[in-house]
Amino acid sequence: MKTSDFRSIVTNYKAVFFDAFGVLKNHKGIIPGVENTFDFLEENGIDYYILTNDASRSPEQLAVVYQRNGIAGITTDKIISSGMLARDWLGLKIKKGRVAYLGTTQSAHYIKTAGLDTLPISQLDLDDVDDIKCLVFLDDEGFDWNNDINKVINLLRKKNMTVIVANTDVNYPVNRTDIAVAIGGLSDMVEKILGKHFIRFGKPDAQMFMFAYEKACEKQPLNRDDILMVGDTLFTDIIGGNKFGMDTVLVLSGNTLPENAKMRIQSTGIIPTFICGSVASF
Repeated sequence: MKTSDFRSIVTNYKAVFFDAFGVLKNHKGIIPGVENTFDFLEENGIDYYILTNDASRSPEQLAVVYQRNGIAGITTDKIISSGMLARDWLGLKIKKGRVAYLGTTQSAHYIKTAGLDTLPISQLDLDDVDDIKCLVFLDDEGFDWNNDINKVINLLRKKNMTVIVANTDVNYPVNRTDIAVAIGGLSDMVEKILGKHFIRFGKPDAQMFMFAYEKACEKQPLNRDDILMVGDTLFTDIIGGNKFGMDTVLVLSGNTLPENAKMRIQSTGIIPTFICGSVASF
């Protein structure tokens, strides 16, 4: 399958939206050579943003990871996380009471900055749930999978409440060939067990892309075809960008493996505008 050089593609656009995991970083850290790509973007006046379904840490904490690895241009204002959309919704809709969550204490940032009281599921007493107004799925770490997922199921059986999923990813790559269940996958399971419907924030929903598009337009006037969406997953990054009217690049450095890419594109009918091995430059 023919792939293109990322640099030859990106110069045709005014801005780039990058997915994070599988595109800029992997289980080992920042993908080698990615820092050179950002130098290239800066030199050519191409704006960029990181669109991530990662709600495990605050935008400030996410940005620091890149800065410590030599990509100084990825500042907090360049991070657009699905957790930010969940935070805005919580601030508008939940006026009082506690918000329970599955995730790490770092991920609870998105609840706290909405001005709400947080309660990790691990500390929840199922006999004291009257003031629990909402449950949020934030991250796949920070709790006991067996006990706390069962506790979530029984909380939602006991009391009817709104449930927010701040990361729609069902899995993520843990090495070159293996994947692990992400919080979106856990929420799908709980949803199916209970027969309920949860509110989701993140790619591929248009709301995530509109949030990013409006932010990018604050810096310069942009049409949707001025922006390139770069991702490693057909069902989130590529279909989301396609539906929003942007050109898309599928990179083969993450979820979609080179040996499977052609088959997956043909079987799903999700067709990227371009395919690249990686965005990294040397």
